[in-house]
Amino acid sequence: MKAVVMAGGEGTRLRPITANQPKPMLPVANRPIMEHVLRLLRKHGLTETVVTVQFLASIVRNYFGDGEDFGMSLQYATEETPLGTAGSVKNAQDALRDEPFLVISGDALTDIDLSDLIAFHKDNQALVTVALARVPDPLEFGIVIVDDDGRIQRFLEKPTWGQVFSDTVNTGIYVMEPEVLADVPAGELVDWSGDVFPRMLERGAPLYGWIADGYWEDIGSHDSYFKAQADVLSGRVEVEIDGFEVSPGIWVAGGAEVDPEAVLTGPLCVGDYAKIEAGARLREFTVVGSNVIVKEGAFLHRAIVHNNVYVGRGVNLRGCVIGKNTDVMSLARVEEGAVVGDECVIEPDAYVSAGVKVYPFKTIEAGAVVNTSVIWESRGQRTLFGPRGISGLVNVEITPELCVRLASAYATTLKKGAVVTTSRDASRAARALKRAVHGALNASAINVVDLEAQPMPLARFETARSDCSGGIALRTTPGDPQSLDIIFMDSDGADLSESAQRKLERVFSRQEYRRAFPGEIAELSYPPRVVEAYTVELLRCIDMTGVYGAGLRVVVDCAGGTTSLVLPGLLGKIGVDVLTVNNRLDESSPTQSLAAVRADMHRLAELVSSSRAAFGVRFDPVGERIALVDDRGAMVTDDRALLVVLDLIAAERRSGRVALPVTTTRVAEQVCRYHGVTVDWTPTSPHGLYEATAAPDVIFAADGKGGFVVPGFSRSIDGIAAFAQLIGLVARTRLTLSQIKARIPEANLLKRSMPTPWAAKGMVMRTVVEAAGDKEIETTDGIRVLEPGRGWILVLPDPSEAVTHLWAEGTDADAAQALLEEWAAVVERAGR
Repeated sequence: MKAVVMAGGEGTRLRPITANQPKPMLPVANRPIMEHVLRLLRKHGLTETVVTVQFLASIVRNYFGDGEDFGMSLQYATEETPLGTAGSVKNAQDALRDEPFLVISGDALTDIDLSDLIAFHKDNQALVTVALARVPDPLEFGIVIVDDDGRIQRFLEKPTWGQVFSDTVNTGIYVMEPEVLADVPAGELVDWSGDVFPRMLERGAPLYGWIADGYWEDIGSHDSYFKAQADVLSGRVEVEIDGFEVSPGIWVAGGAEVDPEAVLTGPLCVGDYAKIEAGARLREFTVVGSNVIVKEGAFLHRAIVHNNVYVGRGVNLRGCVIGKNTDVMSLARVEEGAVVGDECVIEPDAYVSAGVKVYPFKTIEAGAVVNTSVIWESRGQRTLFGPRGISGLVNVEITPELCVRLASAYATTLKKGAVVTTSRDASRAARALKRAVHGALNASAINVVDLEAQPMPLARFETARSDCSGGIALRTTPGDPQSLDIIFMDSDGADLSESAQRKLERVFSRQEYRRAFPGEIAELSYPPRVVEAYTVELLRCIDMTGVYGAGLRVVVDCAGGTTSLVLPGLLGKIGVDVLTVNNRLDESSPTQSLAAVRADMHRLAELVSSSRAAFGVRFDPVGERIALVDDRGAMVTDDRALLVVLDLIAAERRSGRVALPVTTTRVAEQVCRYHGVTVDWTPTSPHGLYEATAAPDVIFAADGKGGFVVPGFSRSIDGIAAFAQLIGLVARTRLTLSQIKARIPEANLLKRSMPTPWAAKGMVMRTVVEAAGDKEIETTDGIRVLEPGRGWILVLPDPSEAVTHLWAEGTDADAAQALLEEWAAVVERAGR
């Protein structure tokens, strides 16, 4: 006997999880519902099957193919327009031949005994036998009334409670004789229960109902979808669950990685190649799909997580559905009954309330509280570029595919035959993803000069020195070993300007990538002696007078980064006594947590103190930023380090200008004024600082985060150059770093970051201007309000996150705190 599986349903009541996949393809225990149906058919010997498809038919065909992988022989009958339950079977008539056949829905979960059903049909010589099931709430189904012999007396489609005469309902599973199809007009919308069966009853045709003892659940709503998952995990329905039952009620598929420190409380199942990290907690009736990552501290209870989902640190998922390819970022919460569609992004600290539906391809912004369904609106990503280039989680947001698209977009903004440098940090992720960048650039007729693993300052230097059109550098996000930054540079080795970023984004969003003809495919080359060229030019540009013979001793921590490739050659030419630590490339730890950085700084401080060194320096892993320890072994904060180095330079030069971001303490003005130097205040962006250093009389620039610019050598932040310059300055001064630090006034500068919805940022800034009234304001970057006799406040919206930053500096600590509280209240009111 052949079978007909009806797989054309749209599942409109199940949206958004059926918005871009047919209902039979919804996974139950990590297998499509229709796969469970096919396995049931095969179990009862019904291996020849015709599948009727209509909505997104290609998805069904691509998954099941000809059925060979499932031990079946499948044919497909496609409906151009919906034909109803009977019309779709009529459409498949040519494949059924003149013999009885079984009809079954592809979107209902069941384990009923089809062999008994077929035997009942044959014993009663029925024209049609309908499989019936008893349900507690028959309102959503067609009721069937049968006599004591099982012969059907009446059909009643979707009754009211006043019409409920029985709890036996039509399951949509039928055994039919071929002549039944003669009652179905071709090419019309026709249903069995509503049209064909009532006419057959009127003329006395033998229609029988067989009451099944097994499990049957029509998955037509989100509630029934949750119930079906729980019933499978509880063993109420006899279906196969992929994987091994590693402990009672806990199934883990092959290739999945569950950390021993993760807490799993069954029944639940984990799909193949999923990764459950230490500290994650998975509770009852949770289904984790294939290739899902669940980070530490995440909590899942009765959560249905489809394939390729990222569940971030501390995420809380309760009784919800998360569609495939969705990213749920750290500390987000999704509550009971909420359904998130495919390819969404739930940003950090977002809250999706109970019952909310989020349709596919939507972004819920950081810190948002969503109480209504998100159907048409899509904030999307406002900009690709953030403060560190393009950033994201490795193989979640930053994938090889994304790297190819980004590199192709970048190449399209350049001329064919242009030359671009590529570089990376010590991480394996950067190394692997850089290869994707190479292929895309070469395929777009861009020649690549690969610097391999090098510090960022060297990559910028070589890009400018070699007359390249630009460069791409990949590095681990500082403090987050799971994330990666992709930095795009211009021909000067600087970060792309905002206009260049927008140009790249336009090409990327439109996917209008340029391709090269076969003869235009470009080359990949590896330049020689780049470290030597950088070192020679650095020592030529920086004043090292007084270093020889000064007897300086310094302690240097390379942090296992790429600086270790440059410093040995540089220090050998400078002529100072150096103790180096972590002077190696550490692929396994390309960045460190805040706690690890502090531990390294304490160790550095001990070494400086015990060795009586002039100072100590810790580089970040890519050599851009430095942290200082003074001669007494005391750690110098980034804000304080800026003032110390500024004092050294200003005292020696006695003229010129310095460029500092508007967030810098105004103590810097006092230092500069004392030495006859002026300050130019710049925007906080790296490019803003870069532009400010173009003037020939700029002698110093810094960002207040450990980043220093040595204008005589480069206009970009360069920790190696800053270190070399600091050696020369300390060698020539008669003061120690601790003495310089002690003579500089203390700053009373406070900072606070406040969640602000994107839609409210404009209102926040307008409210700040209005609240300032007649007070003097500055708009170099954000809004800086001067409070005479008290200090100043700066309100600055974050360009890449739903956050507003506030800086307050007062005449004393109390004044700074009062200013911060006062203006934080203004921002909070405006952002509601």
